[in-house]
Amino acid sequence: MEKAGYALLIIVAGAWLIAMIVGMVAAFPFGLLGLVALVGIGLLLIKVFREHLTSKEDRYYSKNIDK
Repeated sequence: MEKAGYALLIIVAGAWLIAMIVGMVAAFPFGLLGLVALVGIGLLLIKVFREHLTSKEDRYYSKNIDK
């Protein structure tokens, strides 16, 4: 049930993201500013996820600290 919920959430978020991009391209001169901001936020999120996945300290605490 949890996996189905995550899958639906990803589908809705993807559709929302596509709608945002289409809307920003349709509002050509001013929409490009929003598109640049959206790309910047995306790059920062990718950086955070990459650092979290490659962090030895995070892996150590998730395996060795009692919950």
